Amino acid sequence: MKILTTLTVVLFSTLGFAQASLPNVQLKDLQGKTVNLSEYNSRQNPVIVSFWATWCAPCIKELKTFSKHYKQWQDEFGAELIAVSTDDAKTKNRVKSQVKGAGWQYTILMDDNHELKRALNVANIPYTLILHKGKVVFVHSGYTPGIETEIYKKLQSLSK
Repeated sequence: MKILTTLTVVLFSTLGFAQASLPNVQLKDLQGKTVNLSEYNSRQNPVIVSFWATWCAPCIKELKTFSKHYKQWQDEFGAELIAVSTDDAKTKNRVKSQVKGAGWQYTILMDDNHELKRALNVANIPYTLILHKGKVVFVHSGYTPGIETEIYKKLQSLSK
């Protein structure tokens, strides 16, 4: 019964969220340039948004996994990955060195005041969503091995 309840909650929360788009929130990239997230709503190709922090071991593990598959996702589906750091004033200075050290080749945005995180009701990180043609079509909370396969399958289904 507990599993059924959990599946029902996940299903309805995902379906309810599936009609949402990214809010009109402005974040800065690592060079200090302001990016309005709502601009991604007009993209025709999938946009993967991953919330993370430097102090979150599962987040780092997930982004390292994504890094191994990102080129394939770009080549096959034209996907773009945006890693949104939720590091606050105490830890945000670690972001650049973490990204540089890991060699991540995707867009990094800073949500140090958690405006985007609050707007999307993100409770826990890592938290990943896929936006396609302005609609959130996939949501995953927490890191589980094999998430890259779920994302690949979702990207594949969107390309049909």
